[in-house]
Amino acid sequence: MVAVYLRAFIEDETGATAIEYGLVAMLTCLGIIGSFTLVGDALVGLFDNGAADIMAEQTAKID
Repeated sequence: MVAVYLRAFIEDETGATAIEYGLVAMLTCLGIIGSFTLVGDALVGLFDNGAADIMAEQTAKID
């Protein structure tokens, strides 16, 4: 009796699709987070430098 249930459990593949979708979603999220991390630092530097340049130009106009 136990052998029948054990064999049925081992041969059951109904959850495999859900696991595959979960793995694909995880890899997609890791890719998005990784790209935001790489591109985010460059964007922060771009905007920080741009803001500093604008402030310097405006301050020079006031003086």
